[in-house]
Amino acid sequence: MKIECIGHTFETAVRQIIQLFFSLKSDVYVKSAMLASVTETVIKYDGREARAVSFAPPEASRTEQSDSVKRSCFEAAVKLSDMPAPWGISTGIRPAKSIRALHKQGLSYTEAKEAFARRYLADEEKALLAARVAQKEDALLNDMYPDGVSVYIGIPFCPTRCAYCSFISQSAERSARFVEPYLAALAREIEAAARTIKRVGKRLETLYFGGGTPTVLSQEQLHVLFSLCEKMFDFSSLREFTVEAGRPDTICTAKLSELKAAGVNRISINPQTMKQQTLDTIGRRHGVEDVYNAFDIARAGGFDNINADIIVGLPNETEADVSQTMSELLSLSPEAVTIHTMYLKRAAYLIDEFERYRFCEGTRLLMNAAVRALADYEPYYLYKQKNTLGNLENVGFAKEGCECRYNVYIMEEEQTILALGAGASSKIVKDGLISRIYNPKDAREYILRIDDIVAQKEGIL
Repeated sequence: MKIECIGHTFETAVRQIIQLFFSLKSDVYVKSAMLASVTETVIKYDGREARAVSFAPPEASRTEQSDSVKRSCFEAAVKLSDMPAPWGISTGIRPAKSIRALHKQGLSYTEAKEAFARRYLADEEKALLAARVAQKEDALLNDMYPDGVSVYIGIPFCPTRCAYCSFISQSAERSARFVEPYLAALAREIEAAARTIKRVGKRLETLYFGGGTPTVLSQEQLHVLFSLCEKMFDFSSLREFTVEAGRPDTICTAKLSELKAAGVNRISINPQTMKQQTLDTIGRRHGVEDVYNAFDIARAGGFDNINADIIVGLPNETEADVSQTMSELLSLSPEAVTIHTMYLKRAAYLIDEFERYRFCEGTRLLMNAAVRALADYEPYYLYKQKNTLGNLENVGFAKEGCECRYNVYIMEEEQTILALGAGASSKIVKDGLISRIYNPKDAREYILRIDDIVAQKEGIL
């Protein structure tokens, strides 16, 4: 892939659009030239050539100029590629945020949807999805504590590492010797964060244990961790306490009883698929029956807000496979379902097959099959990632009143979130500005640097 930019410095914008349609390894040549208010893009690929022109007013901002570059690239690329790009030139992570911004300017959600589709050349279906999510998010954000803060606590260990995973989680089997030192370091960071929240007079609104898989810890380890949180944080204002019990093979009655006793009121049980052959392929090391058992244990334990994650675009899965997964999953009546589009990064074991999966034209059919099954649920949060199959999205659906506030707060960035643990990223929201503070990704480095991390958390707000 060769990109030549003339008269502007928006090569990143050009690359973002071209990568929607062509592999990085493709022999494709792109020339994007801007002269005054006119942008022309010429693309040469596979012995063919296409060009397109777009316009921006003379007084256009850099964002408007960038969009003009993207539009010309997009309109030229669609002439040479059959690859669907339903989000158009919207390459940002948070499409609903654009809709919300337009609504704040006085547009109705319908008008904002139409304006979004025009500006970004997005499909009507995707613009409508973003508008539905924006409306639901606005309702939740309008009910947010004005003096609230959320806390994320990361447990970067899993029973095994899934083949598609690009997170910083480590196999608990291989990293067992680091678990106790990690929890000791994490305890120090929890104490520091709690002191800071108390000192500045913030109210804890949501608490989220993610990972990795927090329930890979033993019942005793969970008890110590939850007891510390209850001791250090003021739970009287806590509205939502989530724990990702994502791997069904880590769930048992004793652990879920520990969660319930600690006040956890929302959990995730994430099958990813209900096709056993796929589970074996991706290294989940649990069976479909384990998903049913995990739900039975959770229901018996009194959990009435359970989210379930699935992934569309897993290796060799068909539309019929996704429909079957949704049918079996919905027979368990989860209160929320999050649909993730397959997304591979360099750290994933499946990365060697990335190009084949990424340009699979059937991914949108798989997504549509999953969404059709959720007619009784409402979409409430949405985000996109680079290099997802089919340039598709990740979207959370929930029954009324079962939405995850933390998910909305982390996406829309209107509340400070203190993130604790290896790989955690804190977002400090103040006066409309957002600053980020990152913890080391590796658990061992996190343990070694805990003194600096604690000092940082003491002054973070």
